[in-house]
Amino acid sequence: CGGSISNSSGMLQSPFYPGNYPNNADCVWEIQVENNFRVMLTFRDIAMQSGSCQYDYVEVYDGPPHSSPFLGRLCSGSFPTYISSSNMMTVRFHSDSRYTFRGFQAHYSSIPADHNTTLLCLPDYMHAVVSRDYLQSQGYSAQMVTLNDDRCKPTVTSHEVIFNIPYNGCGTIREENDDTINYSNMIKVTSSGYIIKRKKNIHLHISCKMLRNTWMQIMYVAEDTVDVNENQFGRYDMNITFYDSSSFLRQVHDSPYYIDLNQNLYLQAYLHSSDPNLIVFVDTCVASPDPHDFNTLAYDIIKNGCVRDSSYATYYSPYSHFARFKFNAFEFISRHTLVYLQCELVVCRLGDYSSRCYRGCMSRSKRETSSDEERVNVVVGPLQLREGGAQSRNTG
Repeated sequence: CGGSISNSSGMLQSPFYPGNYPNNADCVWEIQVENNFRVMLTFRDIAMQSGSCQYDYVEVYDGPPHSSPFLGRLCSGSFPTYISSSNMMTVRFHSDSRYTFRGFQAHYSSIPADHNTTLLCLPDYMHAVVSRDYLQSQGYSAQMVTLNDDRCKPTVTSHEVIFNIPYNGCGTIREENDDTINYSNMIKVTSSGYIIKRKKNIHLHISCKMLRNTWMQIMYVAEDTVDVNENQFGRYDMNITFYDSSSFLRQVHDSPYYIDLNQNLYLQAYLHSSDPNLIVFVDTCVASPDPHDFNTLAYDIIKNGCVRDSSYATYYSPYSHFARFKFNAFEFISRHTLVYLQCELVVCRLGDYSSRCYRGCMSRSKRETSSDEERVNVVVGPLQLREGGAQSRNTG
């Protein structure tokens, strides 16, 4: 029932299909295919409580569920096809507590996007590419393409005009609202006629929007030309590293990392982003012997910002992109050969004291831990208990 999907094609169906689906289901699937591809979703069967689709229904969104255009709601009748404008689509299935039916089945696949323009929101800059064939078809040459700040020059190849635009330079504008940070710029294509202008200028509006831990990438053309909408979605680049002491000077590169019971473990979470106005918060860390299952047999170290292990402590970090903390190797590891850690990290605007990063320990209701809440998950390990007396094995 729900989850994140990254395959290029596959099948979605209601729980227990073709048997009757359960009552009170609420499943959210986030389909994310490769950059510069689109999602095509085709319904092959649908049988639910018909009528106004108030009680049992399927909803389709053109991107993440909270911030994207609504494509449609259905519960019976025809079998439509939906195509996303980006590399991401969300499908939500909902049922109430009354009648149940067979449900739905749908097939999704990825189809290539138009390659006249492409945009990637990378950790340090926006990578925007304009096809020279497209420019030629509009009557322009590569030399007519400039950024809003014309001191930032593109790289011109035989087929493309390429801009690498920093988030904190080249005229990039930063705006904030309640749940996103937006970085925008504009590529201009202008004709060289000073007195008589026979062609309209082309403006390529570029925007990278950060929603919690997700980049949304948009490029569109204004000024009465053919509209090009390029939406891409990606994840933050985040890692966690072990260190050998509280000075956080030497990383531990051993894998597995051999440790003693009750040894202090020092960890640093690091967000790779060129925007200095972001902060990282360690929300949850769980230990498990299975790197793919942190539910069945797990030990909570910190959960929802609430410390569960008495040895857990945080350290001052010189940069907001780092979060430093420690805890002791515990009895849990003495019963398993290898132990892995999974930490959930939250990214917020620096100084936004109403955001999750500044609110500390919070107990969440069931609804707030639904699959459509966006967080960064990082798994590290394995940790292995050092054999008795083998103290010479160092953590260099």
